[in-house]
Amino acid sequence: MSVLIAIPARYASTRYPGKPLVPLTGANGNAMTLIERSWRAACSVSGVDKVVVATDDDRIRDVAEGFGAEVVMTSETCGNGTERCAEAHQTLGAGYEIVVNLQGDAPLTPHWFVEDLIAGLRSAPDAGVATPVLRCDGDALNSLLNDRKHGRVGGTTAVFAADHSAMYFSKEVVPFTAESFSGDAPTPVFHHVGVYAYRPDALAAYPTWPVGPLEQLEGLEQLRFMENGRKVLCVEVEAKGRQFWELNNPQDVPKLEEMMAAMGLD
Repeated sequence: MSVLIAIPARYASTRYPGKPLVPLTGANGNAMTLIERSWRAACSVSGVDKVVVATDDDRIRDVAEGFGAEVVMTSETCGNGTERCAEAHQTLGAGYEIVVNLQGDAPLTPHWFVEDLIAGLRSAPDAGVATPVLRCDGDALNSLLNDRKHGRVGGTTAVFAADHSAMYFSKEVVPFTAESFSGDAPTPVFHHVGVYAYRPDALAAYPTWPVGPLEQLEGLEQLRFMENGRKVLCVEVEAKGRQFWELNNPQDVPKLEEMMAAMGLD
């Protein structure tokens, strides 16, 4: 099955304007923009036919082309990354059997997260969309809780049924647990990894649906699939010793740089 990875990137982020062009310094002291690090993460995934950056901004296009990425220009009217991926796929001829949305704020995404995601969608013909989830350890859960305590929107959490079909995604920490966890202790909370794999029919349908109340309240694009009766498959992935976090707020920059230093990532 042919696979396209599209990296949606926009300059005018509400929470962090210019985020794709923010430099992140790796373990060797080398600074690269967030979009380049995300592109390099996408290029490390095996079994992929094409990787593109999808943007509506000339500044992002110029930087991306400067480090060798293929860029697909999309309209300013795209409301989120899924809509931008749908437009990019259409611009490229809509010929791919799986389209992966590797969001441009997740440069620490290991290649096996995406490889497992693609394999999960291939094995679930009743699912139009799949997305990875990672069981939080105590440290990750406490980071999520600390963000919410201080009024910051950090990572997203997911709850899913026994067949791994999504039940809900939230920027709140769900499910609630009164138990305390520390260090690398496993917890019942799953961190949603901001990557999606779509079948082309589900992706093409997405922009035709109106924004629903849950998507509007949470600001989470994947809820539109669920609000329109499409199954979203949660694929559990393993960290294998890698730390994972997205760049959501300016305060996340030193956190990501510390993680890269600890893991020896250049």
